Amino acid sequence: MTPPDSKGFSLIYGLRAWLAIVLFTLPSMLVVIALPGRDRRRRAAHGSARALFRLLGVPLQVRGLEHLPAACIVAANHASYLDGVILTAALPPRFGFVIKREMNEVPLAGLLLRRIGSEFVERFNRHKGGTDARRVLRTAASGHSLVFFPEGTFTPEVGLGKFHTGAFAIAARAACPVVPAVIRGTRRNMPATRVLPRPGALEVRYGAPILATAVQGTHDDPALALRDRSRAAILAELGEPDLDTRATGTDG
Repeated sequence: MTPPDSKGFSLIYGLRAWLAIVLFTLPSMLVVIALPGRDRRRRAAHGSARALFRLLGVPLQVRGLEHLPAACIVAANHASYLDGVILTAALPPRFGFVIKREMNEVPLAGLLLRRIGSEFVERFNRHKGGTDARRVLRTAASGHSLVFFPEGTFTPEVGLGKFHTGAFAIAARAACPVVPAVIRGTRRNMPATRVLPRPGALEVRYGAPILATAVQGTHDDPALALRDRSRAAILAELGEPDLDTRATGTDG
């Protein structure tokens, strides 16, 4: 029998995984897009994501669901294209994603993201970015739960990158708790430099929620205090190097 860590096994698994993804994911996306009602579409996306990992034979373990309040902001590390799919499977369907606006232009994927109520944010135009941030703030302040990847993107380098402050500024202004989330396994299964997925278990772990009131006095700006404490919580559980050499307390 071919050992699971051999190159031959990895190649066969990767090709079979892509075939399964194409044959299952594309029809599932079309079904989700066509369904009426955002909540129904989110439930269908959640179920489809969970079914995909079962089809791929990838164990997905989720810990700490009891830490998720009725309304909160989840801030997670980002290492792979799989991360959004994993959190779609690992979070209750009420959560919406905050995503860089470039994804809105990706054929089919952009339409799917719009249909499940994702919030798109401009990163390069300050005026448009400000308008988007105000819209996301209104969403959070009205009691909707959101997911951010505060690193903004991912790179081949192993470790936790610098966190941008946008998610935490919104959390502070909306008086919304931040739940730090750690995703493990995606950097191995499908890193930035790899085309074919590898087999391997995945894990999502949610930490205790962090309130802006709980970090008062630790920093002049509550958003920066939320950012630093959330990042420290993720770094402590992630088991990867700290790639941010920024002096503690400076703005990002």
